[in-house]
Amino acid sequence: MKLVSINKLETQSVSHNSSIKKKVILEKGELGNITNFSRAVFPVGEVATRHKHDDMGEVFWVQAGNGKMRINEKEFELSTDMCVVVEPGEYHEIQNTGNEELKLVYFGVAIDE
Repeated sequence: MKLVSINKLETQSVSHNSSIKKKVILEKGELGNITNFSRAVFPVGEVATRHKHDDMGEVFWVQAGNGKMRINEKEFELSTDMCVVVEPGEYHEIQNTGNEELKLVYFGVAIDE
């Protein structure tokens, strides 16, 4: 069992852009194939640059704000309460295009090799 208050977690930078901050709720190895469970906060205009993960898929839920997500060559508008699944190997990029912070709750799921 693990009980967490997100307000008491340490703030970290995401690896794709140090201006984007996250709080990690679960880390790799804590629960089966979940590689992470986190909340990221994107300041206005910030971008998590194009990247992919061959070893995991990711699920993103928009907690607040607006933005754009590009998956491979398709672009999607993001708004509050949307959920996006990125499959392993898909290139993806996220940008805050709104006038307030974009808050994403997300988790990764490792694929079996």
